[in-house]
Amino acid sequence: MKFINFETSTGLNNMKIDEELLNNAIQTQSTEKIFRLYGWKPACISLGRNQDDKFINKDIIKKYNIDVVRRLTGGRALLHDKEITYSFVAPASSLKNGESVIESYKEISQILIDVFEKLGIKLTLGGEKGVHTKFDYCMLISTGADLCYEGKKFIGSAQCRKQGYILQHGSILLDYNKELLEELFNEKISTDSIISLKEINPEINVDNIINCFNRYISSLE
Repeated sequence: MKFINFETSTGLNNMKIDEELLNNAIQTQSTEKIFRLYGWKPACISLGRNQDDKFINKDIIKKYNIDVVRRLTGGRALLHDKEITYSFVAPASSLKNGESVIESYKEISQILIDVFEKLGIKLTLGGEKGVHTKFDYCMLISTGADLCYEGKKFIGSAQCRKQGYILQHGSILLDYNKELLEELFNEKISTDSIISLKEINPEINVDNIINCFNRYISSLE
């Protein structure tokens, strides 16, 4: 598995890189799995592929200089700010049950589960319980594609498929600003449903996570 180390870029560039990784894999018919880590600067809202943007408070976006981009993947909006984002690209045939969306989510998510277990954080796959379709903010919706800590959503993921290849990416929540989220998305943010790394273990930093991913993925080669 190829590991692309953490770098920070604009939302537009981050989504462009993910799309290029997917398209290049398809064009070359690559059998290699790719795992990438990245951050966002400035902060950016990413919209799901088919999501309407009418709910976003445009005045708040301008006030805080927040970018807006659209993802290849579906799902609801996310504010990418205090987080690490991952992406995974591979042919569906390279996974044990790659033709199944649910099973492929589980297999890819196992990478995240294993890495955070090494950091002393036990994560579990989310379920359908607690889904609220009225929410526009993605982290308030828990599905089987998400990873939770003690029942609270910690990593939200989304997936798209193209010509037999999978792109899955997701947000590892380091911290969040409840007031800002409520201003941006015009809805109440319940701290009962989400949790950040700062709340789980504030002594773990970005470098700890990046290094752990690097070591783990290198061990798979």
